[in-house]
Amino acid sequence: MALPTKSQLTPARMMSELVEPFAVRSPLTSEAHSVRFSHLWVAIATRHSDTIDCKFLVNGRGVVVALAHLGFVAYSQRTGRHLSDTEAAQLAAAYLRSCLEDDRLGSRTTLYVPPEEVVAWAERLGLLSPR
Repeated sequence: MALPTKSQLTPARMMSELVEPFAVRSPLTSEAHSVRFSHLWVAIATRHSDTIDCKFLVNGRGVVVALAHLGFVAYSQRTGRHLSDTEAAQLAAAYLRSCLEDDRLGSRTTLYVPPEEVVAWAERLGLLSPR
C-alpha cells in the first residue's frame, strides 16, 4: 500500500480537498471501492464521543472514521505539536484504505480508531517528527 509522505500532505483550499479521491480494490474479494473525502468534525459535541470524525463516501455510502481524541493528545505529548486537519484526514484515509483492502469494512458505517492506533498510523505516515 502506497501511503503519502509528509511532504505530499499539501494544504487544501476547501475541506473536501484534504484528501484526493482514491480507488481501492480488495485483493480478497476483488471488489472495487471509489472513495471520496467529505469533511471532518469534532464529534465530542455532535455524537458525544471523544473522537475527531472524518466522513468519506465509499461507493456513495457514508462511512465515518472516528479517530480517538486521546490519540491526538498522545501524539501532541510525543511530538510537541498538534496534528493538522489535513494530517488527520490523511491518517483517516490511510486507515480506511487498509480496511477496504483487507475487506474489514463490511456493512459498518463507523470505524473507530483507538488512541494507540492513531499514533501508530501517524508513525506509518511519517508524521512523528516535530515541526
